[in-house]
Amino acid sequence: MTLLSFAAMASNQPASGQGGNPLLTFLPIILIFAVFWFMIIRPQKKQQDQRRAMIEAIKRGDRIVTNGGLYATVRDVKADHVVATIAEGVKVQISKSAIGGVLAEEE
Repeated sequence: MTLLSFAAMASNQPASGQGGNPLLTFLPIILIFAVFWFMIIRPQKKQQDQRRAMIEAIKRGDRIVTNGGLYATVRDVKADHVVATIAEGVKVQISKSAIGGVLAEEE
């Protein structure tokens, strides 16, 4: 008798994947997105914000290094580029996007 009651209850349940809880269906996708957010997207945005702040803070007299490995001293800051001296009497214009970093001041 109990076997027949279990069979009757099983026939009333919806088929797998239909009529189930939609949250449980999308839970793996939501978890994967959360992992990507905290391990890839969030740190990358933080790094971009730090780089943007570094470039905006460049001022006259700062020592910089370009992405190509050129060391220079900033002489003038324009909207999209800087004028820098790489040797005595040699001035170059360097795009702000080509600046790799600002060097610590040497004492």
